[in-house]
Amino acid sequence: MSATMRETGWAKINLALHVRARRADGYHDIQTLFAFVDGGDTIEAALAATDALVIDGEFAEGLSSGADNLVLRVLALLRARYGADRVPSLAVRLTKRLPVAAGIGGGSADAAAMARLVRTHFLPELGDATLARIVGPLGADIAACVASTTCMGSGTGEDLHAVAGLRIAGVPVLLVNPRQPVATGPVFAAWDGIDRGPLYIGTDYRAQLIGARNDLQRPALAACPAISDILLELGALRPWLARMSGSGATCFALFDAAADRDAAKAVLAARHPGWWLMAGALR
Repeated sequence: MSATMRETGWAKINLALHVRARRADGYHDIQTLFAFVDGGDTIEAALAATDALVIDGEFAEGLSSGADNLVLRVLALLRARYGADRVPSLAVRLTKRLPVAAGIGGGSADAAAMARLVRTHFLPELGDATLARIVGPLGADIAACVASTTCMGSGTGEDLHAVAGLRIAGVPVLLVNPRQPVATGPVFAAWDGIDRGPLYIGTDYRAQLIGARNDLQRPALAACPAISDILLELGALRPWLARMSGSGATCFALFDAAADRDAAKAVLAARHPGWWLMAGALR
């Protein structure tokens, strides 16, 4: 084991998100296609006398570094389950590169990254499915973020399965956020309750994704009108798909070539210097 342990909280996007029903417990039944980008937050950890968390980076302001932070909650949960002799105390540094309350799973991605870090160095016998089952109840999308690979999610998003034949790794992607947080709960609460049909993704994934949707886009627009501006500008830059991720406000565009993605990023950076942009590829 190295003196410093590192993991990445890969940015999550919902290539499509169909809301099917509002449940009696206040949650929603959804169908979504999760995908992950090859960039995100960074976690570093080292052995210490007691657990501690320091948060830095562009989006660190206002985040709690106490025991309520999901990163430390994951660490405490795994220690409670497997014992302090196997999961020691760690001094953790979280570098926040992803915007908060942005629909790209920042907190869930960080929690999953902490779980993978502990697994890699202290609990190597745990597979992704076991790890996701243990830490997934701590928050939405954490289960999907453990493996951070493309998959379908149903139920509240925690029932995961692979999509046979889907090969999208390496697709160039551009993420855009207006630096305006959007709270997930109110967006789901504002969903109009209309089931517009199931999500199906098969071998003709491009056509099927283009025909799919994000049912949270309309209520998110009411909370953050800038989403409409982003989608209009992204669409004019000729991606083959542009859509909002999760409950917003981050939007993404998928391109055929990295050069097209980079040209789009340059255009948006010049027009909107206040927007957050991240270019990458799907994992």
